[in-house]
Amino acid sequence: MSFFKFPYLFVESFFYLTYCYMNRRNLLKNLGLGLSAGIAGTTLPSTAAQASPSYKKGMAPVKITKVKAIPTCPHNIELIVVKVETSEPGLVGYGCATFRQRAHAVVSAIDDYLNDFCQGRDVDNIEDIWQTAYVSSYWRNGPVLNNALSGLDQALWDIKGKRAGMPVYQLLGGKTRFAVDCYAHAGAGTIEKTVENVQRYMDEGYRHVRIQLGGYGSASLSEAPDFKEAGFGMPDDNVINERLYLKKVPELFAEVRKTCGEDIELLHDIHERVQPMDAINMIRQLEEYRPFFIEDPFSPENNGYFKILRNHTTVPIAMGELYNNPHEWTDLMKERLIDYIRIHISQIGGITPAIKVARLGEWFNVKTAWHGPGDVSPVGHAANAHIDLAIWNFGIQESVHFSDLLREIFPGSPVMKNGYMHVNEVPGLGVEVNEQLALKYPLPAKNDYNWTQLRKNDGTPVRP
Repeated sequence: MSFFKFPYLFVESFFYLTYCYMNRRNLLKNLGLGLSAGIAGTTLPSTAAQASPSYKKGMAPVKITKVKAIPTCPHNIELIVVKVETSEPGLVGYGCATFRQRAHAVVSAIDDYLNDFCQGRDVDNIEDIWQTAYVSSYWRNGPVLNNALSGLDQALWDIKGKRAGMPVYQLLGGKTRFAVDCYAHAGAGTIEKTVENVQRYMDEGYRHVRIQLGGYGSASLSEAPDFKEAGFGMPDDNVINERLYLKKVPELFAEVRKTCGEDIELLHDIHERVQPMDAINMIRQLEEYRPFFIEDPFSPENNGYFKILRNHTTVPIAMGELYNNPHEWTDLMKERLIDYIRIHISQIGGITPAIKVARLGEWFNVKTAWHGPGDVSPVGHAANAHIDLAIWNFGIQESVHFSDLLREIFPGSPVMKNGYMHVNEVPGLGVEVNEQLALKYPLPAKNDYNWTQLRKNDGTPVRP
């Protein structure tokens, strides 16, 4: 089609282009006048605060002035807490960075590195601080740096809650349950004593009990090993008799079910102490006793065995206590190879990544079962519980009982009642720190915590 064959199209196009050109000139002229007027002091908005008067009514920015570690060791258990101080008088936050096996290294990471990194930053920008701190060392995903980062992260959420006048669970979406259901630990050197402990916890109101025989791997059932007679290893090294352990655990489940009935939910922790195929065979034997879950069947180095396990049993599996890298758990969750994600909140970097893990699990029907041992501070247990209260796909939580001394050092610690954990219903995480009292229990100069040093009869090291 040609304009010369249809002249009216040419005329219309000419006038349309002329119209656009003139309007463009007028627009540029008006913009020029507006900019000139702005320079002369007129009210042309130039910032969000000017454009929205309500923005000015928000809280004034608060800056981080100091980040420091509060190390303490009551009951010979090393605990590390991070304290974040701010430019607002009296406003501080606390987070858990406990890593017993490398406590002094965590203290150094906090005091010598995070303190300088954080000073002057806005306390409200938790995600930004987490992401930039995470890569500030370039190499990442190690337990020392992750624990230091977790203490900082939890402390910032504590401050966020205090600033908002809300418990942290409210900032995460509010409660989806009235309290946190927990499991108790019934471990003993004999089957009979373990059964008695299960009954005692049932009387206290617990609906879930983890049963162990002689500690992890039933180490206490083993006799004097050959490696010690040969003078191999260290004098305090522990020993495991794998055959005895694999034989006794099904017997334990059978007796507890027979004596305590079907209503109580039973859990067990293999703690990666046996070879993968042996773990799979034992879990198959336990299927008739309907475990609530079996925990940590394989070491992180053996993640590839989860597909084999899933193809051979319907027993629910919990995994993740040793994980600190997202690559260790994302495929297991995505492929539905585990039923409970059991990562350690301070091991992975705090509340910020834990919420992301929980949300991921929701879409793959993976529930949470955060690790909550005795070597986590009350601040860390509170962080676990606040997440537990808010997320939909909560599964179960490890119970904890704090001594009078710990409650004095950490006022506001969570409490256990009828098998449920309850948080302190105040703004933030709800746990404060009596710093002067905490420092009366300094860290030991040397770590003598050797429960990870486990060997077979011939002295071969066993991975926990």
